[in-house]
Amino acid sequence: MKLVQIENQDKLNNFIGAQQHSQFLQSWEWGEFQQAVGNKIMRLGVEDNGKLTAAATLIKKPLSGGKSYFYCPRAPVGETTELLFKEIGRLAQKEDVIFLRFEPQFKIPSNSAGRQNYKFKIQKTIDIQPSKTLILDLSKTKEELLANMHQKTRYNIRLAKKKGVEITEAGPERFNEFWQLMRETVKRDDFRLHNRGHYEKLLSINDNYIRLLIAEYKDRIIAANMVSFFGDTAAYLHGASGNDYRNVMAPYLLQWRAIKTAKDKGCQYYDFFGIDKIKWPGVTRFKKGFGGNEVEYPGTFDLVYNKPWYTIYKLARKARRFI
Repeated sequence: MKLVQIENQDKLNNFIGAQQHSQFLQSWEWGEFQQAVGNKIMRLGVEDNGKLTAAATLIKKPLSGGKSYFYCPRAPVGETTELLFKEIGRLAQKEDVIFLRFEPQFKIPSNSAGRQNYKFKIQKTIDIQPSKTLILDLSKTKEELLANMHQKTRYNIRLAKKKGVEITEAGPERFNEFWQLMRETVKRDDFRLHNRGHYEKLLSINDNYIRLLIAEYKDRIIAANMVSFFGDTAAYLHGASGNDYRNVMAPYLLQWRAIKTAKDKGCQYYDFFGIDKIKWPGVTRFKKGFGGNEVEYPGTFDLVYNKPWYTIYKLARKARRFI
């Protein structure tokens, strides 16, 4: 086995996309998006006779004092990740990185003997990506998917159709309308909003990878969803709805169209990408109305390479959150 820098898009995507519940956050396209918003990325792999057995895309994030950290969303992926962790530790010294923030799909050993393999201290930290989500099995027929929904969800889908809500796909030319809906949603529901450029660059990646679905009523966009399609999984990334015409229940029909599109494209799963009945009670009720199984990942962890600087970082982060 040997460590490699992955430089071939198909090689990476074929490996990551072949994993169950394929993680778009480790795809080649997501790395391209991160570069487009100004981050340095590194694509690392472990090969056995020319075949990838593990992979991790690292995003280098700047910190004050000239320091930085690596972020590895929903990864490392594969069976031979121990070699990857060793290589990331070596790169951390070279790149002046004080810790690795990662979101494993496997459980981190809780005993000291198990954690010795990592050589450095591992700490649980605040989740970046939601650790609990809802995943819909698309192997069922569309009729079965509808039957497994909450009765009110089915009713609202039919109501939106009856009211004349139209669902279509849109491109960057409709971005301004989408952005206005996002601003209305954030103001109303108190979500965190990325800057405008974040969403613009996301939409410009590849329309087979990220699609914008819009709901129109009386010649106006009243709701929109941004959905990724990668490997065996479609993921609901962002949703927005306006303050007008909320009675026509457009988000329900819009979500149903996204689910059907995922199934038609051959996806095996639809990931609602985050539920939390305490933090997001309304959104969680909405998503759970469509059925699906709850999946909980271990969460987000920091693998600390430089303890003094990490202590300073934590104190500064705590102060920012307090302010």
